[in-house]
Order: sequence, then structure tokens, then C-alpha cells
Amino acid sequence: MPEAQRKLAEQLRQEFGDRVGDPELVRDEVTIEVSPDELFAVMQSLKELPQFAYTQLTDVCGVDYAAYGQGEWITEQASSSGFSRGVQGNSFARRGLTGVYGVDEITSNTGRRFAAVYHLLSVTHNRRLRVKCFCADDNFPMLQSVVPIWAGANWFEREAFDLYGIVFDGHPDLRRILTDYGFVGHPFRKDFPLIGNVEVRYDEEKRRVVYQPVSIEPRVLVPRVVRDDNRYADRQAKEESGNG
Repeated sequence: MPEAQRKLAEQLRQEFGDRVGDPELVRDEVTIEVSPDELFAVMQSLKELPQFAYTQLTDVCGVDYAAYGQGEWITEQASSSGFSRGVQGNSFARRGLTGVYGVDEITSNTGRRFAAVYHLLSVTHNRRLRVKCFCADDNFPMLQSVVPIWAGANWFEREAFDLYGIVFDGHPDLRRILTDYGFVGHPFRKDFPLIGNVEVRYDEEKRRVVYQPVSIEPRVLVPRVVRDDNRYADRQAKEESGNG
């Protein structure tokens, strides 16, 4: 780990101890995991304590880790000419990890499905920090809002709520921000069908656009993969070999 990141990791251990997970270096940025109960207090300290001084929140990203790393194209029976569609055509990523979205009850509740990832910047020390926090309840994901700490989190949290259904307790105005009025569901969840739930068409008799259940069948044409970023491949290899 480079010296600047190593120093930051040590400061985090000294200040927070077991309140945060062991700092890791991911994509050249120190990353820590915080429990939902500790999220607000830790974030407040990261902003106010002079050794950290993370006065700027640059982003909040929602993440759905359901079926993370699994694929629909893995097979040992492919023909010599290959195939153009996934062998698991109606799998978790297309028709629903836990059933068709909005129909079957979600039964899994590991507390490790939904997470919010916070990206912090300290202008004073010219360094960044990534903070990850998993929601305790998969069925009703909720985290404490950090809007009282960074006002700029307002729209970021609304986006995570809209796309992933993560509720931010204490948010001053938690409304959808990207989807249309009356939209049902959260489109970035893994169990939301890629084909959607409804389609629109123009009805000649009614002389207007009408909504109806989607009529096409889901097809897996593009593989879902966890990609390694080649921009960091050489650097990571040097660090692992001790030459970095």
C-alpha cells in the first residue's frame, strides 16, 4: 500500500478501531465498511476531525449485490459454433432473482444485498476515501441520511432511493428523481426485469396512447460479467511483486 494511503488507513484504525472494517486499498483509494448503526457518527467524525477533514461528499451510489459474480453464459456444452443467447435465459438477472418483481415475496434476508457507497474528498489533505455501508434488512433497506452532514447528499440519496429502493431515514424530501410519476418498482434492482413491467402503444380506436402488460419474452443476449479494469492491471501486478 502506498505511503499516503497507508498513513490514512492507520489513522482510521486509531480513531475508529472496531467501529469500521479493516481499511482496504481498492482502485488506489482506501475503502472502509461501516455498519448502519455507526454510519452517521462515523461520517460526522470524518468531516469534522482535522486529521480527516472530508468536507466534500462527491457521490453516493446504491448497489444491489444479489447474485454478484454469477453469470448466465457459463456452460460446458457449447457447440463449436458457439451460441448467441445465454444458457440461463430466464435466470435471476432477467425474470427475477426472487421471482418476477412485484409478484413473488422476497424471502432472502442476509443483510448483505443492498449497500450505499459514499465517496469523500478532503481538499485540505488532497485525498479521497470510499465508505461502504450495507443495509441491515434486504426486504426493507434503510440507512441514516447524511444530508445533515453534507447538504449535497440530497439528490444522491434520492437517486439511490429511486433506483434501488434504499430508504434514507431523516432525508428532508425523499422523492423519486429519475423515473416518471407513478412508476412502480426500482429499475436498478437485480430482480427488476430488463424488459420492464409495462409497455405503451397507440390505440387506434381510443385514439390515444395506452399502457398494457409487456408482451415480449425476456432474452439474454449480453453476458453479465464482473470486469477487471485494465487501467490498474500493471500497477496491481507491480505492487503484488514488490516492485511498485
